[in-house]
Amino acid sequence: MLDTRIVLSGLWAALMLTYLLGDVLRIFSGDFEAMGGMGEATKGMWLGIAVIMVIPIIMLVLTLTLPNPVNRWSNIIAAGLFFVFTIFQVPTYPGAYDKFLLVVSLVFNVLTVWNAWTWAA
Repeated sequence: MLDTRIVLSGLWAALMLTYLLGDVLRIFSGDFEAMGGMGEATKGMWLGIAVIMVIPIIMLVLTLTLPNPVNRWSNIIAAGLFFVFTIFQVPTYPGAYDKFLLVVSLVFNVLTVWNAWTWAA
């Protein structure tokens, strides 16, 4: 059986790659619209997006390095917040591929919370 830290890190990597795949497909399909049609994106908006999107990368590293009680709860909280964030995003994307990838990312969030919650270290 794999160490829970490895499983959780893998789930964060899978989430990150799913988001990236959605962005790439959106660009190549011609569905890309900067800031979802909210107008001209400011530097502050791009910074906000960068902060949100770097969280899975940070969580991947933290999952491998933090002590267990902090590790467990940081995974539960971060994955829970991403779940809520993603739920609100599903209706805003028109493409079936986008909705599919968002549902896949929700599954990764649920699996992250489940694995962290049931972690007996």
